[in-house]
Amino acid sequence: MRMLHTMLRVGNLEKSLDFYQNVLGMKLLRQHDYPEGKFSLAFVGYGEETEHTVIELTYNWDTDHYDLGTGYGHIAIEVDDAYHACELVKQKGGKVTREAGPMMHGTTVIAFVEDPDGYKIEFIQKNSGNDSVKYDK
Repeated sequence: MRMLHTMLRVGNLEKSLDFYQNVLGMKLLRQHDYPEGKFSLAFVGYGEETEHTVIELTYNWDTDHYDLGTGYGHIAIEVDDAYHACELVKQKGGKVTREAGPMMHGTTVIAFVEDPDGYKIEFIQKNSGNDSVKYDK
């Protein structure tokens, strides 16, 4: 078994695709419109779905926004340098909601950015601390 994707409902597919592709550097892997159901699906990620977990962006044609609720947390992306990643997001017009720095009560360097629908994306700096949870098999 493996994780395939995380699905997010988005209010404007073009804005979301622009953010995930041009701000976060993901690739559009596939997209399909379903006219009878009045929705579109777009899959984005850093590699092919056969090898990587991706994000499914679901756009319902008659809905321009969603309430995020209190149950959703965030998507996490590993980056080489969280400080630099935040600067790139800002240069490309993206919104940084928590600047890069050590996590509270730990040493791992993290940051948070927000997509056009308000979904949080956490940057975790590679090899920046020893706060990662270790799982035994």
